[in-house]
Amino acid sequence: MKIIDKFMKIISPLIISALLVLLSACTPKTMENRDNPLLIEWDTPFEVPPFEQIKVEDYMPAFEAAFEAQDNEIDSIVNNADAPTFENTIVALDRSGGLLTRVSRVFFPLALVEMNPSMQIVQEELMPILSQQGDKVTLNDSLFQRIKSVYDAKSSLGLTPIQLRLLGKTYDRFVRNGANLSDKDKERLKQINEDLSVQTVQFGKNLLAENKSFVLELKNSADLAGLPESVRYAAADAANLAGLSGKHLITLDLPSFIPFMTYSSRSDLRKILYNGYISRCNRDNDYDNKGVVNSIVQLRRERATLLGFDSHADFVLDNVMAKSPENVYSLLDAMWKPALNRSKEERAELAVIMKRETGREDVQPWDWWYYAEKVRKNSYNINEEVIRPYLSLPTVRAGIFQLSNRLFGVTFRPVSLPLYNDECQAYEVLDRDNTHLGILYMDFFPREGKQGGAWCTSFR
Repeated sequence: MKIIDKFMKIISPLIISALLVLLSACTPKTMENRDNPLLIEWDTPFEVPPFEQIKVEDYMPAFEAAFEAQDNEIDSIVNNADAPTFENTIVALDRSGGLLTRVSRVFFPLALVEMNPSMQIVQEELMPILSQQGDKVTLNDSLFQRIKSVYDAKSSLGLTPIQLRLLGKTYDRFVRNGANLSDKDKERLKQINEDLSVQTVQFGKNLLAENKSFVLELKNSADLAGLPESVRYAAADAANLAGLSGKHLITLDLPSFIPFMTYSSRSDLRKILYNGYISRCNRDNDYDNKGVVNSIVQLRRERATLLGFDSHADFVLDNVMAKSPENVYSLLDAMWKPALNRSKEERAELAVIMKRETGREDVQPWDWWYYAEKVRKNSYNINEEVIRPYLSLPTVRAGIFQLSNRLFGVTFRPVSLPLYNDECQAYEVLDRDNTHLGILYMDFFPREGKQGGAWCTSFR
């Protein structure tokens, strides 16, 4: 999903070739006598994706067209009779794959927020093919030789610092992905990458299913003990969505999980919910991920060894600031002792309140949120429920917008745009002089098929 969007700024035979591929891909059979919305120009405001027009069955034909377009672009670079130059090799490569980027930028974010069985089928079919497509580019020896030719001559080309940066990053990307391997090792690397793509999808699929399958039903008033009205309302809403009107359900989604762990006075129920959360995909059932994790670890280790690294950690850290696992552990070890000491101090504070209320002081993991909230109230006079009205979603959103305006001069204006879900909100982002900067989609709430947590991505 980490494909960088690039804009074609010049007309070239590559674009003409890509357009021909698009036209040939939009057949009546695959497109149901309609144009594939992923393969035509978007006439939406600001050219945002036309979400309401896109169907699940549009994705694979669009990806197939994008793969063919990229193949043609790479062939044009490789078969160029002129000697390799920065423009005809590095820049041309940098501008290739535009259609693949465009399609990917729609599919993968939506796979995170609108996952369903049909999308899962597409993802499972797509990922091995996408892995093969990536390897087809980075393990193309003819393409790499052209890149290497430019890279070896970089000191005599009069390139700008930005051009040198692009050249270096391009060369390093190919080397890191196996361009210098023997033909035999390249074939093994392709298989490893393909297997990893399959296992990674399976891991996420299992996790999503586990999150969906576990619920804690609060059956009577005693089960609601300690819960503020806001948490009760949310639990009732969750039950209504599950077709259990009049009941209360707590799920493993963090906006449901954390408030229950924080306020429920029922230690036995907190324990059930906590164990349900930490044992996800570790129950020896159909969604168990232990075998998947083991396969991923083995494949990553083999890939790292194949590429000349001692471990997967060495491979991952080689081109980032930390550089090595030793440096990472050095930092973690420096923090470990003071962090552990502070954690022990906090546990002692919790134990005091726990002993006063229950006679016990053996603070368990499922007790931590509950008694930490009591410490906040007793020691710092902080009550999250009292603060909650001041931190409502509209208030916090308005505060973030105002602060962004003060710091950066940007303004956020609600706009009516195609949305992938009715819960989304769209804003146009304006610069200090009211010129258009971009579009911001906000999607706050958990729902079935949506990846949990706080995260962001991009569509274009």
